[in-house]
Amino acid sequence: MPTPEHVVIIGNGVAGITAARHIRRISDKKITVISAESDYFFSRTALMYVYMGHMKWEHLKPYEDWFWEENRIELKKARVKKIETASKMLFLEAEEKMSYDKLILATGSVPRFLGIEGEDLSGVQGLVSKQDLELLEENTRKCRSAVIVGGGLIGVELAEMLHTRNIPVTMLIREKAFWQNALPLKDAQFISRHIESHGIKLMHETELKKINGQNGRVRSIETSSGEEIECDLLGISVGVKPNIAFLEGSEIETDRGILVDEYLQTNVSDIYAIGDCAQHREPIKGRKDIEAVWYTARMMGETVAQIICGKPFKYNPGNWFNSAKFFDIEYQTYGNVSANPEEDEQHFHWEHRDGTKAMTIAFDPASSTFLGINTYGIRMRHEVFDRWLTEKRDLEYVLRHLRQANFDPEFYDRHEKEIFSSFKENMMKPQT
Repeated sequence: MPTPEHVVIIGNGVAGITAARHIRRISDKKITVISAESDYFFSRTALMYVYMGHMKWEHLKPYEDWFWEENRIELKKARVKKIETASKMLFLEAEEKMSYDKLILATGSVPRFLGIEGEDLSGVQGLVSKQDLELLEENTRKCRSAVIVGGGLIGVELAEMLHTRNIPVTMLIREKAFWQNALPLKDAQFISRHIESHGIKLMHETELKKINGQNGRVRSIETSSGEEIECDLLGISVGVKPNIAFLEGSEIETDRGILVDEYLQTNVSDIYAIGDCAQHREPIKGRKDIEAVWYTARMMGETVAQIICGKPFKYNPGNWFNSAKFFDIEYQTYGNVSANPEEDEQHFHWEHRDGTKAMTIAFDPASSTFLGINTYGIRMRHEVFDRWLTEKRDLEYVLRHLRQANFDPEFYDRHEKEIFSSFKENMMKPQT
């Protein structure tokens, strides 16, 4: 009986584990998953809830420990130091080696730092991995105040986490409002007001200029305006970058991430990259070349499993969507809503008077074609907006049928007419 092909997956996040599960479902290949972060796959998006006391560590594991042996997926806790592509050999720590027939790189992201002197002080950290959360527990044991640099999703998660432990938080936001590099200005201002309503101090149009330490630990920071702020914790949340440093000097081509084609294959035969670490050589129209998002990682895992098992098809994530939470407001986005729209994109923005709900719809002003939507405090149905985007529905159709897209019909019983009236009043005025 021939020896089954050995598929090795480096990384046990959602991308790597999805690939492993689907390969096992459709084949008898030997599967090994290598990770230095944790013994078992865990839900990374739920890390914050462990710190906040809503969940325990064991609750983060979607599968029981017996699942892996029963499904013949070997888990190995180790760090890969080097890949020798010619011999198809992995070199691990402690002088250990492992051969592969097919290799999937699913190494995820690491925090991106600013390169400012003092970032190596105790109390300065990012928040991506299990180890980062364990470090946060240590760094906030006697924390009197914290500063967070950056206005993205990780930054607001960290602010909420610290807020639950009554740690005063100041956030330095480079833009005029929170996450304005991704959100239109009115949306960003809406979220800034919401975060501030929870007692978080936001310093807009402010950057970190200097980190001051004492006895090896952060003591204070200085801002671009010259203000000094004392802190025991400095959270760096200016984004993430692909975890690819270990590939330096290998034959695998990288740019900001690991370069892959439409079949998720690298320049080296039998080596693939998926998830946060993958960079598409030719991004699909309307999509970024690197998308560090849970659902795209899962879709890449499913795709590469089919490819490796002899059923190749091009990776196609479809219409963009994502969701997150800013304290207690849920954010959802479908399609394309640009932070800085060009002439072929116009926005209609609506906010409820109580300040807890908002919506921005993007459309083509020439054809009135619906391009995308951002919602805040309103939970929508993905399948409805996905269909409307594919069908290229016009704006008036979307507004008249919003009820179909909402999980909670009561919302539209109260506000559907108000939204449509606001659109007519603000967007359909005759030009003077």
